[in-house]
Amino acid sequence: MRHYSTIENRKIRIAVVGCGRIAKNHFGSIDKHSEDFELVAVCDNNKHALDQAKEQYSVNGYLSLTEMLEKEQLDVVSLCTPSGIHPEQAREVAGAGVHVISEKPMATRWKDAVGMVKACDKAGVRLFVVKQNRRNTTLQLLKRAVEENRFGRIYMVNLNVFWTRPQEYYDAAKWRGTWELDGGAFMNQASHYVDLIDWLIGPVEKIQAMTGTLARDIEVEDTGVLNVKWRNGAMGSMNVTMLTYPKNFEGSITILGEKGTVRVGGVAVNEIQHWEFEDQKDYDNDIKQANYETTSVYGFGHPLYYNNVIDVLRGNSEPETDGREGLKSLEVLIAAYLSARDGKTVSLPLEY
Repeated sequence: MRHYSTIENRKIRIAVVGCGRIAKNHFGSIDKHSEDFELVAVCDNNKHALDQAKEQYSVNGYLSLTEMLEKEQLDVVSLCTPSGIHPEQAREVAGAGVHVISEKPMATRWKDAVGMVKACDKAGVRLFVVKQNRRNTTLQLLKRAVEENRFGRIYMVNLNVFWTRPQEYYDAAKWRGTWELDGGAFMNQASHYVDLIDWLIGPVEKIQAMTGTLARDIEVEDTGVLNVKWRNGAMGSMNVTMLTYPKNFEGSITILGEKGTVRVGGVAVNEIQHWEFEDQKDYDNDIKQANYETTSVYGFGHPLYYNNVIDVLRGNSEPETDGREGLKSLEVLIAAYLSARDGKTVSLPLEY
């Protein structure tokens, strides 16, 4: 068991790298946990975005990660940069003896993600991978039902992500829609749903996928389908598109088992639409309360995710989603892309 140093009797000094779209969730979470966190610096190679964040949060700003690590005394750095840059930045942060929080997906290439885990291990620092949707009340209830074996044997699982991303979204930044830095609809927009494949149902045995770029002028897929066979015998599929008219329509998971049927839907798995089991449990009465309105498909899980980061760095808990846990969903994603590219079934694990 590795031994990590803990941070006690003072605030955890944190910096955010990348001040774009998702960073708002991180800044909001840090602010919500201001008793435990002190935001000391921000970093972005876009001077306009950097100046905005510096002014808004009254902290030091850096155009260079290297300079920030040299000049600031940091405990943890949150990476909100394009996915393809995470590995290089994580290695640099770890090399400075600083813990790493990486947005999803942790990387766009398998070997890069494995390299992140190894670099953090070598440096003796934590690697957290953000999977905030796991903290959704709806999914917490579903996870509990699975763990209590209320479905009995699970036969079939279906996931849908029917969202929309207009061409302007991809045109807003050069890295969007590229293989190296972003990944497509599966890897970027739907990656939290891919995460549910292993987290809820268990290890995957094999995958078949087809992807297409049907309407957007981008390198990667805007639409795809995935067939999955789990090691426990369950079978299922995942359907993803960023071309839904006229706006985000559905993010859902349906599980069919020998003793239970559940569908969690809404725009972003925010409504339990069907909940039926052979047995009865006291928390079945909480189903209606678990549903929530959402204006953001990101959900509201970031502050809850940061709860765990605090507990881990204080020495009071283990990480809910560390680098190795992050590798599980990335492995499914990489298998899907290999299957789509080569037109064949891909078996897991990818390497032994």
